[in-house]
Amino acid sequence: MGMGTVGGGGRNGRGRYRPMAEINVTPLVDVMLVLLIIFMVTAPLMTSGVTVDLPKTSANPVNTDSTPITISINAEGKVFVQNDETQIGDLVTKLQAVTNGQTDRRIFVRGDQTVSYGQIMQVMGTIVTGGFSKVALLAQQPDGGAPAGATTAPATTTAPSGSSGQ
Repeated sequence: MGMGTVGGGGRNGRGRYRPMAEINVTPLVDVMLVLLIIFMVTAPLMTSGVTVDLPKTSANPVNTDSTPITISINAEGKVFVQNDETQIGDLVTKLQAVTNGQTDRRIFVRGDQTVSYGQIMQVMGTIVTGGFSKVALLAQQPDGGAPAGATTAPATTTAPSGSSGQ
C-alpha cells in the first residue's frame, strides 16, 4: 500500500504543496446519524404545548385521517384551543376562526384527569351547540394495552345535543 505524501520534497527538491482533493466521509456520516437520532427522539415529544395528565382507557385508538383541532383543559380548568388559552364563552367563535367556518372538522377534547367530568361535558356541549358535530374525547392508553378478553368501547364520544336541562 503506497502512502502518498501531500508535502513536497521528491527527487528534484520541488517543495510544492498539493491540496488533498478527497473528503473524509466517515465524520460526515457520524454527524448525520447523530442528527437523525436527535430528530427521531424529539419529534414524538412535540405533540402539544399544554401539559395535560390524560386518564387511561382500554378503547381502541381513534382513526386519524386529517389533522384534528385539539381543545385542552388543564388541571386548573383553563380551556385551550390548540395552544391558545380562551374563555368558554369565546370557544365557538375561536373554533369558527380556526376552522374557517368548516363545521365538519374533527375536534379532539383533552381533559386532565383531575378536571371534573361535568366541566369536560360542558366544553363538549358548547362545541356541539356551536354547530360542530365531530367531537371526540381523548384518553391515554394504559401501559399494558387492553386486558385479555375485555371488550372495548369506542374512544370517541359525542357531546349531548341541545340543552341539558331535562
